[in-house]
Formats: sequence, C-alpha cells, structure tokens
Amino acid sequence: MSKSALIIVDMLNDFIDEKGALYCGPGAREIVPFIRERLTAHRQAGSLVVYLQDAHAPDDLEFEKFPRHCVAGTWGSQVIDDLAPLPAERVIPKTRYSGFYGTDLDAVLSADRPDAVEVVGVCTSICVMDTVGGLANRDYAIRVPRAGVADFDDQAHQFSLQRMQRLYGALVQ
Repeated sequence: MSKSALIIVDMLNDFIDEKGALYCGPGAREIVPFIRERLTAHRQAGSLVVYLQDAHAPDDLEFEKFPRHCVAGTWGSQVIDDLAPLPAERVIPKTRYSGFYGTDLDAVLSADRPDAVEVVGVCTSICVMDTVGGLANRDYAIRVPRAGVADFDDQAHQFSLQRMQRLYGALVQ
C-alpha cells in the first residue's frame, strides 16, 4: 500500500489574511477550500501532514527584500484558523524559502517514508518551488495541484508551475 504525505506551505495569517503584513492577494484566500479538502482526505488516509511556518527573527535579513512579516510568535506567523493543525500534526518553523533549510523536514519525511508528497500553499514562486526542489533532490514523487497553490505574481506563478513540472518532475495538475 502506498503512503503519501501532505506539506502545507505558509498558509499563515500574514500571507492569507487581508490584514496580514505580506498579503498575497485574493488568490491566496481562494485556495483555502481546496487545501481544506486535501487536508481532510490526507487525514482520513492516515497520511503524514506537515505544516511549514515562516517564522522570522525580528531583525531577519529577509526584511531587506520583503516587508517585515511572519515574526516568530506573532499572529502573522500562525497558521490560519481554517486550516488549523491537529495536535499530532507537525508544524515546522522555517526562516528561509525552502522548507528543508535549517529544519528537520528531511528527518520527518525520512522517518515516515512516504512514496509521494503533495505540496500546497503560498507562494508558488518562492517557498513552494524551493521546497519542491528540495523534495526532487531527495527523489520523492511530487504532486502540486494547481488549485492548491497561489502567488502574488501570476506570471511568476505560471513560470514556477512549469519549472516544477519540467525541472523537478512534479506532477502539476
């Protein structure tokens, strides 16, 4: 029997809520019902569910590129209520674009040994794509549903979907 995992990338108040510091636009809100459906399906199947959580120090150098956002421990860095994790589900704080950089994501996936990993969340062209690249480098079968990812830049979103499919071998549907 095949095992799968679901990685939910940065579905956090600062990106998804209109009052958030780095709101990704209405497209980010529109993917929430789809992600909730996928989350329910993965939970029912007993899949590993991992949330990646942007969680920066107050003086993070990333704030030279982007406005201050998702400071660790603040409302902005919390997973939105609509997708709240269950106590048994992993929430992995990260400080960079890839969910693998400086985190235990590799160890969590290695311990569970999923055959395939589905990735949803924001932003397609930044944290989603960099995390998918990390999965590809570790030889996971990857699925990225179009209805489950969003970006503040539609051109970058489209390019990233193509890149993940062509370069990383992700199944983009």
